[in-house]
Amino acid sequence: MSHTSTASPGRYRKLVTQIAFLCVVVIVLAWFARPDGRLHVIFLDTKGDAMLIQTPAGGYVLIDGGSDPAALTAAIGRRMPFWQHSLEAVVLTKPDDAHLPGQVAALARYSAKRALVAPIAEHDITIDEWLRLLEEGRTPVRVVQVGEQFHFGGATLRVLAAGDAVESGMMLRLEYGVTSVVFSHVGGIAAEEALAAAGGLSPTDLVVFPWQRDAHTEFMAFLSPRAFVLTDGVKQEHPVEQTFVARSIGGVPLYHERLHGQIEWISDGQRAWIITEE
Repeated sequence: MSHTSTASPGRYRKLVTQIAFLCVVVIVLAWFARPDGRLHVIFLDTKGDAMLIQTPAGGYVLIDGGSDPAALTAAIGRRMPFWQHSLEAVVLTKPDDAHLPGQVAALARYSAKRALVAPIAEHDITIDEWLRLLEEGRTPVRVVQVGEQFHFGGATLRVLAAGDAVESGMMLRLEYGVTSVVFSHVGGIAAEEALAAAGGLSPTDLVVFPWQRDAHTEFMAFLSPRAFVLTDGVKQEHPVEQTFVARSIGGVPLYHERLHGQIEWISDGQRAWIITEE
């Protein structure tokens, strides 16, 4: 005599309730994670330099990655929806220990549609792993050139300087509407002087700049930023000795992760503002 086991109505209702609850949770999370039509630049609180861009259309671009792989992947995981496993692009402004290790860890977890990189002078185990992961993911790699521009979900990334493959790295300008950010955190002094001499630089809302260098230059005078985010990713034998207040140009606000935690610049295309954790 055979016996057929069936789930009780109570257990069935409980299972249906649990599934329905999970569906509601996913819907709510998706609602809060939906694109808001704004451009976000998040300065991730990690060693070295790492910036995550959320485009107005909701895509993500990772600029550099810092020197702490675990901290970088954790920071991205807190920011990107858990179901998002793809980046619009990875951008490597300078292939060194302050910018590359975290990006390698990110590429082990997320795919990228394209990779933009400054000229590479020498290969080591880390840059070779970066290239291997990109090849494995069939991600096209482009060594950028001055004047190139790339479009990401309503925002435009322009290459101001490509770097010399030795001392300096890529310098970029990110634009959305009438607002912009200039990433000069690895741009060399020679590149800045050349850009200032050439003219044509328009004011910007925010400049990303290494704290080790003096920002009181002709280049910065042209940019006339409304705020600075100071970064740690440049190694300089004799860093400039200035107080935090003395670093400011015209009294504009200064931000640093050690003081403010994670920093986020937000733009709706017409105006921009900054929020911090602390």
